Amino acid sequence: WNADAYTISPELPAMFDGMKMAAVATVLYIIVRCLNLKSPTAPPDLTYQDTPLSRFLLKSCPQLTKEYIPPLLWGKSGHLQTALYGKLGRVSSPNPSGVRMYLPMVDGATATFDLFEPMGNHQTGADITMVICPGIGNHSEKHYIRTFVDYAQKDGYRCAVLNHLGALPNIELTSPRMFTYGCTWEFSSMVGYIKRTYPQTQLIVVGFSLGGNIVCKFLGENMVNQERVLCCVSICQGYSALRAQETFLQWDQFRRFYNFLMADNMKKIILSHRHSLFGGSSGKTIDADLSRLYTATSLMQIDDNIMRKFHGHSSLKEYYEKESCVHYIHNVKVPLLLVNSADDPLVHDSLLAIPRTLAAKKSNVVFALTLHGGHLGFFEGAVLFPQPLTWMDKVIVGYANAMCQWEKQKPPCQSTDLSTKSSCTTEKA
Repeated sequence: WNADAYTISPELPAMFDGMKMAAVATVLYIIVRCLNLKSPTAPPDLTYQDTPLSRFLLKSCPQLTKEYIPPLLWGKSGHLQTALYGKLGRVSSPNPSGVRMYLPMVDGATATFDLFEPMGNHQTGADITMVICPGIGNHSEKHYIRTFVDYAQKDGYRCAVLNHLGALPNIELTSPRMFTYGCTWEFSSMVGYIKRTYPQTQLIVVGFSLGGNIVCKFLGENMVNQERVLCCVSICQGYSALRAQETFLQWDQFRRFYNFLMADNMKKIILSHRHSLFGGSSGKTIDADLSRLYTATSLMQIDDNIMRKFHGHSSLKEYYEKESCVHYIHNVKVPLLLVNSADDPLVHDSLLAIPRTLAAKKSNVVFALTLHGGHLGFFEGAVLFPQPLTWMDKVIVGYANAMCQWEKQKPPCQSTDLSTKSSCTTEKA
């Protein structure tokens, strides 16, 4: 037996230490890359025309010109921002008290929305109502909506929040139809109710993600829809479903994976209303549609087999073209703030040319692009734990407050409210 044969060479411990250090360095490198820790913080990149209104807005709404600083350890990852929004919505979410309203539609559907009264007077003394359209499959009970509503109420705003048709699990559908990507019928019904019930109120229109598409399409469909509207804010929408569909099939930024998750959620919503939507019948066409629904792995498959048929579109291309706000948004005359995040894993960078071009051409549009924020995340915080209020909540209310102040100090003929402008023109005539 030779003991020397089993003696560990003095070089081996050093080699093992070197391997450990290399492994640690590799892990740290991956963490830094995945969490995007080296990315700088910066104010939003703004596209706008230099006008008296835009100068007033940038002076009065500091969120648009100051740095957006996400939580240090994870907030620069668009995926983690999106995941935290998707899983938790918000931290320490309040529970605002509202009244659920039911509106019968001409096709037999029943639109619902929740109405929240302001907790105090608005700083301008005016009666202002925020009409809010949530994201895909969302409603007034979602944490991010509750957090925003509570914040807006405390600032003196009445809030009306649309519940997308079929999104509330405890509300049965009353017709064979549910919400789609760009159908504005329920939102229009809610806005009409607010205008009739509160004849003195002025409106701030707010849309999140899919809701941003709906509100911009609603305003652009008919100039009458813009009457008594002070401004509109759209957060994290994609502007064109037709252009977005190709990007949703790509693995870049794991977009294909997000597509699968959203499709799975849509599948659950549709199947929960199977009896109302398909009448419990078992015709060959319905059975084929349901079979394709069960096996669908993307939103496009669900849209093609189910969603487009609610409004009689002959093809997926026609459905996406008719329901995208890109064909209507240029008709919006009221001040319009479009907000997106550069690291939003759901909205491809190519789609951002739409709001950027619009803001460069139209004096009423401001496009704000943050470096970080993910999809409807925009969390703020020092190192690890996010604050209950997000940058998104603050910028919407800040922009709304600035627009209300602008409206108060301007003469009627320079008002952003189209109904006031028209009456002023009539008087002059």
